[in-house]
Amino acid sequence: MRRERFDKMNVVPFIDIVLVLLVIVLATATFVEHQAIKVDLPTASSKKSEEKKNIQIAVDKDGVYSYEKEVLSLELIKEKLMKLDPKKDLISLRMDKSSEFQYFVDIIDILKTKGFENISIITKQ
Repeated sequence: MRRERFDKMNVVPFIDIVLVLLVIVLATATFVEHQAIKVDLPTASSKKSEEKKNIQIAVDKDGVYSYEKEVLSLELIKEKLMKLDPKKDLISLRMDKSSEFQYFVDIIDILKTKGFENISIITKQ
């Protein structure tokens, strides 16, 4: 009895198995995003609107601070930040790439002191 050499592998059965597994996965997967119970909420006579602020703080390469496009000193910015709610308000930092790192640290230190949770650093792609 003569044996043939095993030079080639037949991949057709492998492709069939992969396609069958793909069909099984797609048939059993759910494509529903998120189902929630529909609830008709009651109305109240007093409404309190939660106003979230998005505060823009920018520092240029010379260390000039601006708060909402208004040039202010670091102390005045600190006073304004201390009046905000650290859990609700969003602080967006724009730093010049050639500015000293100390300017960034000064702002972050103020934000950490107050306990701000929503801080974003604006960059360009």
